[in-house]
Amino acid sequence: MIHLVEARDALRGLIELGGPVVALILALSVLAGAVVLWKLWQFRAAGVGRHTGLEAVIAAQDAGQTTRARALCEAAPSHLAPLLSEAMRADTVAARDRLYTLAEDRLARLESGFRLLDTIAQTAPLLGLFGTVLGMIDAFQAMQGAGQAVDPSVLAGGIWVALMTTAAGLAVAMPVSAVLSWLESRMAAERRMAGTVIEAALCPGMISRAEAVVQPGRVHAPA
Repeated sequence: MIHLVEARDALRGLIELGGPVVALILALSVLAGAVVLWKLWQFRAAGVGRHTGLEAVIAAQDAGQTTRARALCEAAPSHLAPLLSEAMRADTVAARDRLYTLAEDRLARLESGFRLLDTIAQTAPLLGLFGTVLGMIDAFQAMQGAGQAVDPSVLAGGIWVALMTTAAGLAVAMPVSAVLSWLESRMAAERRMAGTVIEAALCPGMISRAEAVVQPGRVHAPA
């Protein structure tokens, strides 16, 4: 309880020093943290990155073990398992585009929230710079009003308080940007795997995982 009170007092003092800009940056940090936790839970629940089960299904199908492949597909802990199951029942020519559309829809749902994190990562340092400019304006206005009796320590204090908002903005933007890059790399791997499971199911024995035809930002069926 004592530590909670101390943290609350420290936070209140920080907001009082930095003003509304620091308060807004702190609010963005809380929002970003909530989104990151939600994405981590969503990725875990969807089985993002759990490709071993899907690879076992593909291997069984390539070996002609259709019944075993379907059983493994039902047990696979990946959100791409229903897509693979649908692909194994599909017509090779007519269903390819529809399967890629379904894959893109599944991936788009997992990417929800990415734009918000990107906006926070870009906005936080700009807000920090804005707060610094406002703080510098206040400091120089105070210096002008003091005339010849300017106290350098007061001016220096005003400047460091102003610069604190830039530091706060960068402190939020850098980890959010790093986490967003990591999440995007996970989704890039999911896109490659989505292309692999579709082509492997439609053309058993004729494609390896490394030969899935995809393009950055969107799953594409081969021409």
